[in-house]
Amino acid sequence: MFFGPVIDVRAVARFERAVGQAEREGRVLVGGRRLAGDLFDRGHFVAPTVATLPLASSLFFEELFVPFLAVGEVSGLDEAIAETNRAEYGLTAGVFSRDPAEVERFFDEVEAGVCYANKRTGATTGAWPGAQPFCGWKGSGSTGKGGCGPYYVAQFMREQSRTVIEG
Repeated sequence: MFFGPVIDVRAVARFERAVGQAEREGRVLVGGRRLAGDLFDRGHFVAPTVATLPLASSLFFEELFVPFLAVGEVSGLDEAIAETNRAEYGLTAGVFSRDPAEVERFFDEVEAGVCYANKRTGATTGAWPGAQPFCGWKGSGSTGKGGCGPYYVAQFMREQSRTVIEG
């Protein structure tokens, strides 16, 4: 697996702050360090990081824009939807279930613009341009209009009615 560098020194600082917080509040399972060496000296490289945290951690509610995944344990679908909807942001959400009723309930109740069920690569952003709109809800979007979907270009057009009466 290869990840490119984070954008700048401030992103590295956000990453290091999140890792430190995760070490205090929970457990870093993998990653959690800045990468160094010949391959990494031309950019701000950090190791993709996965941490288990209590649901009260503020790391579940921040958009860090670094490769950091916070994992929390819930008791079931009710708590999973409630915890997901507590977030200020609502870009992407996903669920794994073999029960079609659970999947439908998740789609009906989750507050996110791009939703997946049983996506092998996880519930990450990655809408298919031209087929799926890429839109966020709540703090992840401002218009409710999704980019790249089948109606994307039309939202930028102005309608005009023309009538010509021949005399």
